[in-house]
Amino acid sequence: MATAVDLYSYQEPILFLATAAIVVPLFHRLKISPVLGFLGAGALLGPFGLGQWVKEQPWLDWITLTNPERVSHIAEFGVVFLLFTIGLELSWKRLRNLRRLVFGFGFLQVLLCTVALGALAFTSFHSVTAAVLVGLALALSSTAIVLPVLTEQKRLNAPAGRVSFSALLFQDLAVAPILFAIATLDTSRPEVTMSSFAMLVLQAALALFLLVGLGRLVLRPFFKLVTAMKSPEFFMAACLLVVMVTSLAAAATGLSMALGAFIAGLLLAETEYRRAIDAMIQPFKGLLLGVFFMSVGMKLDLSHLDAMPKQILAAAALIVLIKGAIIMGLGRLAFGFSTAVAAETGFLLGPGGEFGLVILGEAIAAGLLPKDMGQNLLLITTLTMIVVPVMARLGRKLSRSLEDPRALSPEAKVPPPADEIGRVIVAGYGRVGQLVGEMLERHNVPYLALDLDPSRVAAQRKAGKPVFFGDGSYPEFLRACGIENARALVVTLDTHASIEAVVAAARHEREDLTIVARAKDARHAAELYEHGVDDAVPETIEASLQLTEAVLADIGVPMGLVIASIHERRDEFRKELKQSHRRGDPERTEFRSRRTVGKYAESKS
Repeated sequence: MATAVDLYSYQEPILFLATAAIVVPLFHRLKISPVLGFLGAGALLGPFGLGQWVKEQPWLDWITLTNPERVSHIAEFGVVFLLFTIGLELSWKRLRNLRRLVFGFGFLQVLLCTVALGALAFTSFHSVTAAVLVGLALALSSTAIVLPVLTEQKRLNAPAGRVSFSALLFQDLAVAPILFAIATLDTSRPEVTMSSFAMLVLQAALALFLLVGLGRLVLRPFFKLVTAMKSPEFFMAACLLVVMVTSLAAAATGLSMALGAFIAGLLLAETEYRRAIDAMIQPFKGLLLGVFFMSVGMKLDLSHLDAMPKQILAAAALIVLIKGAIIMGLGRLAFGFSTAVAAETGFLLGPGGEFGLVILGEAIAAGLLPKDMGQNLLLITTLTMIVVPVMARLGRKLSRSLEDPRALSPEAKVPPPADEIGRVIVAGYGRVGQLVGEMLERHNVPYLALDLDPSRVAAQRKAGKPVFFGDGSYPEFLRACGIENARALVVTLDTHASIEAVVAAARHEREDLTIVARAKDARHAAELYEHGVDDAVPETIEASLQLTEAVLADIGVPMGLVIASIHERRDEFRKELKQSHRRGDPERTEFRSRRTVGKYAESKS
């Protein structure tokens, strides 16, 4: 009996991990956001799904989640980690570049949609507070679904993608104040007076001041100490500790846990550890968001849809239509976006989002919305989220049909992205990497450098160099550095294993990426060609060529002939190394990289 009780106490984590093992690969294969799978799994396994038949079929109790409160605390950390990573994505430079879209377009979009949808809700609720909360909840869109869809379509840096990202960013920033307002209006608390409300605001302001002040003093030195240990496990533990401590500290002072985590992310965004932390946190964020969406799905009573399907489906369609029309009109008339960009943005942002579900759930719990009508709104919002991938495809098709090649390019009307397209990533910023960076600067080529020496990173950042702490052999970290849009990767590390690990990770992420790597000698260069680099530069060969160039010039050989002969010999070395690589694998007929294929074709001819 004791064994059965022990097993039952682990029911929720086991069911969640089993669900994740099914949902994530299946929905990735179907090219559908796993968010929808977690929502559906929560509805199926929840008290309104299989849980309804537990009394008739007791064995179902082992595969159902009938108590949402038991997973609510873990689920809350899904939103906490999401806001932490959003904070990491921000920087003063990024906000400055996107300020017109974030605080202009994003603010007006939320305001106008709240007014329109709130007025519609007032006809049913007859309460200004309830109508405003419903309007705010429905005005928000899904960051967790829209951004992955745009990334998959390679549209995140397109004009409509940047506009959508900016609007979603403002919406995410607006969530914390909305949740704070709901907490102050909670009907389960004593009557809120002006003086008590003022005290709550003062307490929140003081808490924010302390969080920001202590964060600025503690976080950078703390991570400098952590990275000096050179332990990935310790670094992971430190990342999780920061998220937990800041979120719980905010909750203890009356703020939301999500706001505390967001502030921590914002403070770390300006440090050299930002990208390494982002790469480390991503897996936890994905899993915890899965728990969050399952907990939301558990609260969905699908019997409401069965009872009045026409009304709920019509309401969902009306909300998407109203929001989409407002967003299109605002973008086209007030901000001068092209019709194609405005239309695609409207299709992307028209459906509801996960933070709308959070606001509705909190409003129901606080007694500000009737439970039955709140359930209908949760169901309606979820239905609109389900159609986001379809809306994205329709929006893209409509955008293509509306594009006018004679008109001004849409890119001219939208600020450039903060993470520059076409920049070079330099892995390793020692002597060699610094020289590469200096030459890239001379030719006005944007670049971003990575290094695992915290002291070096700190010193170079003080000098104004775009250097970040992190390990380039982690695919998550490379993605955080924007490898998808990188122009090239230069690997200047000083050990065989580290060079090959970065090359392998980068080639796995991008088959067409130009990769130039430092090699110790000719044999190492041949091995790097096997790993798929475009060019490997052996130190021993380059040193001998430079010595030869110096001696020939010093003894009076004309410089033009010297340079030509050195270049010719370098090309011969390169061809010899590549041919040596091919002889090692007779079945191999081409190199993995597109540029290398071209070079090999030239050598054959």
